[in-house]
Amino acid sequence: MSSKNTKLYLPTIGLLLLLSIIGLYLYYFTTTDIFWGGFIAMTVFYVLIFYVGAKANQRSSNASTDEVMLAGRALPLWIAVLTMSATWVGGGFINGTAEAVAVSGLVWVQAPWGYALSLIVGGLFFARKMRRYEFKTMLDPLEKRFGKKMAAVLFLPALSGEIFWSAAILMALGTTFGTVLGLETQPAIIISALVAIAYTSIGGLWSVAWTDVLQLFLLIAGLFLIVPYTLDTLGGWDTIWTDYENKFGAAATLIPSREALGNYYWNWWDYTLLLVFGGLPWQVYFQRVLASKNENTAVGLSLFAGFFCILAAIPAGMIGVAGAVADWSALGLPAPPDSASTLPWVVRYLTNPWVATIGLGAIAAAVMSSVDSSILSASSMATWNVYRPLIQPGITNEKLARILKRCIWIIGVAATLLALNINSVYELWFLCSDFVYCLLFPPLVCALFDKRANTYGAIAGFLVAFILRFGGGDATLGLPILIPYPMIEDGVVLFPFRTLAMLSGLFSIFIVSRLTGKWCPPQALVLP
Repeated sequence: MSSKNTKLYLPTIGLLLLLSIIGLYLYYFTTTDIFWGGFIAMTVFYVLIFYVGAKANQRSSNASTDEVMLAGRALPLWIAVLTMSATWVGGGFINGTAEAVAVSGLVWVQAPWGYALSLIVGGLFFARKMRRYEFKTMLDPLEKRFGKKMAAVLFLPALSGEIFWSAAILMALGTTFGTVLGLETQPAIIISALVAIAYTSIGGLWSVAWTDVLQLFLLIAGLFLIVPYTLDTLGGWDTIWTDYENKFGAAATLIPSREALGNYYWNWWDYTLLLVFGGLPWQVYFQRVLASKNENTAVGLSLFAGFFCILAAIPAGMIGVAGAVADWSALGLPAPPDSASTLPWVVRYLTNPWVATIGLGAIAAAVMSSVDSSILSASSMATWNVYRPLIQPGITNEKLARILKRCIWIIGVAATLLALNINSVYELWFLCSDFVYCLLFPPLVCALFDKRANTYGAIAGFLVAFILRFGGGDATLGLPILIPYPMIEDGVVLFPFRTLAMLSGLFSIFIVSRLTGKWCPPQALVLP
């Protein structure tokens, strides 16, 4: 057996043995009512995903940062579209959509189409330019325009966004495991995270891309299998939709109106702009743009993936509608314990056990296709834009690749710890784009499109946006309201202060850069 095959098979066999030991422990030492057929199916799924991810590593002839981070800039269009779609349509996307539809009404289900539109906007205005300059990460234009230290500061909102996102989708998987298979949530999160972190650290972007292709097909098959069983159990779509309209009234539509939103009307627009433009400055998106074979591929993957994400939200939304109107007591079933359990509850109780298992596989596929991408993206920025320029400038590519793989473990573990301590998938899914929108979107726009933007402007824009954003507090993180914004109700600021923070940061960069141009000349982007 060759050394490459040994490196491939031994970890895969090790994972199989580990999951088998966990199964034996659960069988002999716990009293939990576990669906063993589903557990075995999930063991096979995890081993298969790990094998595909490790196998993809054999495409790489070396361990350079270009191979690990950008797959040698060789992603063809079809793989790029599938990996981008699989990454965006993650556990937060599926579980969060169902949760919002069931709890708040369709009018508040902004994240699926908001994030999808962000891909389309990125393809139309950002992808071609980013690929043309052959950057390695999203922070590269910020580093070249505003300096290494400012890029390191701007890495912080990017890192927080990636960790929040990873935690949200790991939480989605944990609740699904606990509901469908009868496993405890925390062990399910830990096992899933370890598998994703392991194959990502082994193979980098090629592993992520090829596992995404497999995971996307599993996701589509699972979702479209769940929906017919669910609708049949509750009497058909017409009956379900009528009950949903009766329950939510004017909120049972995607179109915002004063009747549906009341005092939250401007708050709705604040969140909408946050999702569309806050969904743009993500390394997880630009990593695929920069790994594309050429500029046309970078644009094409953005547009096609955006349209696919909109379509993928439909079955998740239908599951949420079913969960909202299901009369659990009349069906002789327990009601979901919390909003995050909407989708797994429907999967478990409104389908048969084997359909539920396939559905669980679909959700697990969605989660892992996002977790691996997110931790790789955050690790790429940490390694290339923080460690390399500030800590060890003369480091070789091979050593940097090893540091990158260590970062994958560190950031993956951090996201896992956060996932063990949160309650709502949808709230964290929103929050991950919040800081990115306010703090990172303005300097990225100016770095690419304003030739006179300089470091002083970037510092001023960051400080202004930081103060205005965090002055509005945050209920999810327990941050108090410090600035007396108008339209505060029940401890929530309904005034669109996030968009105010973003625009104020943008204009601050524009104005301060022009006032300080003599003392801090702007640095130009240079084509390779």
